[in-house]
Amino acid sequence: MNIEQARFNMIEQQIRPWNVLDQDVLDLLVVVKREEFVPAACKALAFVDTEIPLPGGEAMFTPKMEARILQEVMLKKHETVLEIGAGSGYMAALLAHKGRHVTTVEISPELKALAEANLARAGVANVSVEEGNGAAGWDKGAPFDVIVISGALEVLPEAFLKQVKVGGRIAAIIGVAPVMSVNIITRVSDTAYDTVKVFETSVKPLAGAQAVSHFTF
Repeated sequence: MNIEQARFNMIEQQIRPWNVLDQDVLDLLVVVKREEFVPAACKALAFVDTEIPLPGGEAMFTPKMEARILQEVMLKKHETVLEIGAGSGYMAALLAHKGRHVTTVEISPELKALAEANLARAGVANVSVEEGNGAAGWDKGAPFDVIVISGALEVLPEAFLKQVKVGGRIAAIIGVAPVMSVNIITRVSDTAYDTVKVFETSVKPLAGAQAVSHFTF
């Protein structure tokens, strides 16, 4: 496989047609080597439009979804990021190249170790991988400029709204399969938030998230 040709095809045939037109984001997909973050058995799938399985039943998002979320949060060089769900560490690596520092929280010890190893091998030094359940928020280091939640939630926990700075953005996948949407929630003041639905999708629920009761009385 010609890796650079496969990477080029991924960008031009999957990602750009999905309204990812920010040249900084497209350039970053060449700099951060996706094939270094996928499990060894899945190397051949690194640039394919599919979710790649990870240990413990988790999965990497499709390349176009990773890129679109990265574009939509409009991360700036001085900003700090909280990611919930480290997975393989790839999204954290992308965010780390765009921002000042990333705290990524992973509930699975196996995935924490995988993400740390991948990030270290890729020379990404401005990411802290924390072990814990961040599905209901993460106080340590808050407030953040950007929060990216790498798994679906039925509703967004209130804590996340408090843990993003005024002017900050939250990327959250909200809904119940098969109807979910990626939302960008911007904190516009101490008490007000703007929500934009960017696109519809269906992904795995965030590990550790509490199910919402659907009983009615």
